[in-house]
Amino acid sequence: MTAPTALTVGTPSRATGAVLKAELTLFRREPGSLFWIMVFPTALFVVLGTIPVFREVGEAVPGLRLIDVYAPIAILTSLLMAAVQAMPPVITGYREQGVLRRMSTTPVRAATVLGAQMALHGAAALVSAVLTLTVGALVYDVPLPRQGFGYALALALSVCAALSLGALLSALARTPKAAGAAGALAFFPMMFSAGLWMPVQTMPEALGRVMELLPFGAASQALSAAAAGDWPSLAHLAALAVWTVLLTGAAARWFRWE
Repeated sequence: MTAPTALTVGTPSRATGAVLKAELTLFRREPGSLFWIMVFPTALFVVLGTIPVFREVGEAVPGLRLIDVYAPIAILTSLLMAAVQAMPPVITGYREQGVLRRMSTTPVRAATVLGAQMALHGAAALVSAVLTLTVGALVYDVPLPRQGFGYALALALSVCAALSLGALLSALARTPKAAGAAGALAFFPMMFSAGLWMPVQTMPEALGRVMELLPFGAASQALSAAAAGDWPSLAHLAALAVWTVLLTGAAARWFRWE
C-alpha cells in the first residue's frame, strides 16, 4: 500500500478530514482486503447453506438450523478478517516507512492515522455484517435479529473488541510480515472460540463456558441470543467490554509511533 502524503497546511480539523479521505482512497485500492473482509464471510455462509444438513432443524441446537447458528459466526469472521489480518500490516507498514513519525510534524497527530484505519476497517466489517444478514434472509430464510437494539449493542461491542485486538497486534509487531503472521496466529483460535468449527452451543459444557469467557465466544453467544429475540446476557456483554478495555490499554501501553 502506498503511504499517505504528509499534511503540512490547514487546520487540525481539515487535516484530519484529509487524512480520513486519503486513507479511504487507499483502502478502496486494496481489492484483496475488501474481498476477505466484505465478500469472503458471506460467500462462506452461502456455501455452508448449500449443505443439506445446515438447512434442517436438528438435535445439535434445538429449534434452530445450523445455517441460523452460523449467521453470527460469519459476521465475526468479517470482524476478525478486518481487525487482526487486514489492519495490523497497514499500520506497521506506516511505522516502518516513517509515515507515523512524519505525521507528528503536521497539524494532525499520528493517532489520527490509527483512528482512521480503525474506523475504515470497522465500517467495512459492519457492511459485511449487513450483507450477511441480508443474504441469509433472502436466500436461506434466516430470520433477521428479533431483538434489534440488543443485537446492535452486541455487534458494536464485538467491533470494539476486534479492533482493540488488532490495535494490540499493531503495537507489538515490528514489521508488516510479523503483523501478518501474528494476525494469522490470533485469527484461528479466535474463530474457534466464536464457533466456526463447532458452534459454542454444541460444545461440551465445560469447554463452552471457557469459550464464553473469551471475547468472540461471548460475542457469538450475545449475537445469537439477540437474533433469537432475547436480550444478550449481561455476562457476555460484560466480557466484551472488559476485553475491549484490557486490549485497548495494552495497545496504548506498547504502541510505538516509530
